Amino acid sequence: MKRILALAATAALSIGALTACSEEPPDPALTAAALASGLTEGSLATTTITQVPDLDGLLGDIAGLERTVAAVAEVDPEDTKALNLDLEWTWDVDGREWTYATEARALLSDANQWVVQWDPAIVHPAATFGSTFEITRGSLGERAEIVSDTGTALVTARAVYRIGIDKTRVTTAAEQRESALALAEALGYDDPDAYASTVGNAGEKAFVEAITIRQEEAAAWSVDELREIPGVNVVSDERQLAPTARFARPILGRVGEATEEIIEDSDGRVARGDMVGLSGLSKIYDAQLSGSPAVTIHLLVSDQPQLVFEADPEHGEDLTVTLSTQLQNLAEEIIGGAESVAALAAIEPSTGRVLAAATNDPWNVSSLGQYAPGSTFKVATSLAALRTGLSPDSTVECPETLTVDGKSFSNYPGYSHTGSITLREALAYSCNTAFIAIASELEPADIASAALSLGIGQPGPWPFEYFSGTVPTDVTSTAHAASAMGQGDVLVSPLAMAGVAASVAAGHTVTPVLVAEEGPELDSATVPLTEAEAAGLADMMAASVEIGTSQVLGHLGGAHAKTGTAQFGVSDPPETNAWMIAYLDDLAVAVFVEGGITGSDVAGPLLDEFLTQAQLLTR
Repeated sequence: MKRILALAATAALSIGALTACSEEPPDPALTAAALASGLTEGSLATTTITQVPDLDGLLGDIAGLERTVAAVAEVDPEDTKALNLDLEWTWDVDGREWTYATEARALLSDANQWVVQWDPAIVHPAATFGSTFEITRGSLGERAEIVSDTGTALVTARAVYRIGIDKTRVTTAAEQRESALALAEALGYDDPDAYASTVGNAGEKAFVEAITIRQEEAAAWSVDELREIPGVNVVSDERQLAPTARFARPILGRVGEATEEIIEDSDGRVARGDMVGLSGLSKIYDAQLSGSPAVTIHLLVSDQPQLVFEADPEHGEDLTVTLSTQLQNLAEEIIGGAESVAALAAIEPSTGRVLAAATNDPWNVSSLGQYAPGSTFKVATSLAALRTGLSPDSTVECPETLTVDGKSFSNYPGYSHTGSITLREALAYSCNTAFIAIASELEPADIASAALSLGIGQPGPWPFEYFSGTVPTDVTSTAHAASAMGQGDVLVSPLAMAGVAASVAAGHTVTPVLVAEEGPELDSATVPLTEAEAAGLADMMAASVEIGTSQVLGHLGGAHAKTGTAQFGVSDPPETNAWMIAYLDDLAVAVFVEGGITGSDVAGPLLDEFLTQAQLLTR
């Protein structure tokens, strides 16, 4: 007896279209395939069947769950005009597999077609006409931690105080408003009245939270004094938090109570009161970290519930990241002292591991910022130059000014190394006009290709929030000249520029690795960085430290660097951002300071402090 397996992946076929053209009945496998496909996709409208059922009504709460149905067809050995079908159902219930078997039967019609005899038991053995499924979910499992790859818990349950007004402690509306205003003012609310209104509108027994703080911060927030305000309740609790309030917060993200939008978009996985990731990695990997809720599925038969599936809550799975606790804390401390928005990113060149990504801004400037890199990008333009046959010793011209298509370009104020200089000196001294002249011999695609070899513009996909940069390939004349200096439409993040320094140090294209053992595959257009090219770039970056604009790092033996000052805006003179990239041993770093006058004067001291202190930490 022939048995043929038909998977739901088989294209849906209309049994009705299989009108007999001979005395032989249609292939049973086609009937199995059409039925399996229709049940998987949720519609039997194209299946030859005694009646087209309301599948959504029968499936009820589980209609939206992913499922696969496989079917095996066999002609009945006792009745050649009957077809027996064995079905295997596989459901994904919040990450848990639910499988069971059902049966169906098809009869051969006068038109020589197999007609499925509809019965709700095809969907579940216990189903009858009028049945429907009901799903109930409990709370999520225990939330997992974000840990470093050395085993240190970064985001984990930490003791907190939830501070707010307990309306059972002050019962009159006037007292509640007075206490709410006093608490909000003590906490520094911009709009105390808004909090007071929230308290007033809450239920008569509500606890209306005003702030959650770490318990070790109690003295700083004068918690003992807050307790003296009538109606204030200080509740001990736990929250998933990083080691400090600022520790990689834009990267790691925040965990908090699920919003109505998150609940609505979760297809029932998240319930009111569940703690979920609200931003950063905590949000991106929330499904992994939060696990799965307890779930039960009942089949309602004549309104009587019959348990058909249940699963306990599953705890989340830890997420491992590469951040170094010591280096991240060091970066936070250094960047925290900057007077304007600043960021620092550090990569281990040998592995691509992101060791630190810090900013003093609530937004993720370190890996998502999009800024012109200024003269730090001359490392990429230098690589494009090397690929034309130049070497660090090649002579290039560095005039005081250079005109391109009517626009005059000059060097930075106080620049004095004009005339015939080597390419090494052009990078070390950061001669704008030399690189504009070099660009005249290059196509925009050449510069973009060189940048790609250093990691800028690699497409990912990235398992974290990251902007790898963009370099235009369709520019001409003055825009092309600006690209050569890291201006115009060239945009990067600080982490991308740390990748440039890391690529030179490693001698191959380095992309950042934060949550995986390896980064994504490189773009197929990436031209491999050769040993000679990496050596040439290293030579020139070393010269920047020895004789050029990066001498602030001169006391660090073996440092290689490049400074940058990027203009932006339309003011006259333009505003500037300060950059510096460097590597020393197996540590590559980029520092960005918004509004910085020059890279050497503003970004340089911050990078110097980081590398100096990092050496002490690793000894």
